[in-house]
Amino acid sequence: MNIQQVPAGYRENARGDLVREDTIKEIDVLRDQIVMETVEKALETRETLKKVKAEVFGDIEAFVDISAEKYGVKAGGAKGNVTLTSFDGRYRVVRANADDVVFDERLQAAKALIDECLQEWSAGAHPGLVALVNDAFRTDRHGELRTNRVLALRRHDINDPRWIQAMEAISDALQVVGSKSYIRIYERVGKTDSYKQIPLDIAGV
Repeated sequence: MNIQQVPAGYRENARGDLVREDTIKEIDVLRDQIVMETVEKALETRETLKKVKAEVFGDIEAFVDISAEKYGVKAGGAKGNVTLTSFDGRYRVVRANADDVVFDERLQAAKALIDECLQEWSAGAHPGLVALVNDAFRTDRHGELRTNRVLALRRHDINDPRWIQAMEAISDALQVVGSKSYIRIYERVGKTDSYKQIPLDIAGV
């Protein structure tokens, strides 16, 4: 891919055209300046957060290892949820792990069995159950199934062999394809037993 060389005195616009700088409106120059300064600050902040995240994960892993050594055992790596609380109970640091899961082709078999049940029960089935099932298998705007809603169907205790088989198929179709680790920091609300997460995103501060 050839990158266009912008000659002195010109700027490249969003279409890739070269525009003389002295013909660009002042308001457009000011807008561009604000955007670029904001992006620069955001990129610097991102790098800082990446560094802090790596340091915090390392500190927690080292602490877990030290704590485990007190009992002559090995902690077994960085996986596992851990909650650390400050001595005064005001703050909590939580390391949480969440699996990335997808459904394989067996989910289609589960859906077929559920459809059979709903067709047979349609006369007497509660409309809420029908709506719940249909919503569970509805995809989001990216065309992906919402995993939690599908899995929530397993909470319904329905004594029908096809439903039971469908729930088994859902469980079998679930495949773990990866795992993500998170750091969440909380502050106690006054003297209560409740903790409020300290936001680390722009929208939450």
